[in-house]
Amino acid sequence: MQEKLKCAIYTRVSTDNQVEVEFNSCESQKEKILSFIKSQENMEIFKVYPDPGFTGANTYWPALTEMLHDIKQNKINVVISYKIDRLTRSPKDFYQLIELFEKYSVDFISVTERFDTSTPSGRLLRNIMLTFSQFEKELASERTKDKMIQ
Repeated sequence: MQEKLKCAIYTRVSTDNQVEVEFNSCESQKEKILSFIKSQENMEIFKVYPDPGFTGANTYWPALTEMLHDIKQNKINVVISYKIDRLTRSPKDFYQLIELFEKYSVDFISVTERFDTSTPSGRLLRNIMLTFSQFEKELASERTKDKMIQ
């Protein structure tokens, strides 16, 4: 019998308001990820890492820091997130995370965007989605600046 992959569930919402909104909450993200894991025969949950109320502008979040420590201890095989932008919206930060994942042979799965970095097509889709996440971040920043001017 093949050993099951140890999965880290990572969830994040960027504002305190989103923490309370049911469909955006870390709990809602976790439930969707749990459903995905249950559909896979070769996966088991290692730990859930929630970061409620932290902006996507940087990667200095307590649960993410703890997860990265566990990755460096070789406790995790796969990181699963609701969407790629739950990890970060910054391509630079994301590529640094992916380099660390690759160094420790950890794959990344986004359950809503349906890609898996253990395949070439999954890595291509990851790069495309990350570009759109950066674009979305920049648009949100422009909208905020426009509202401040008004």
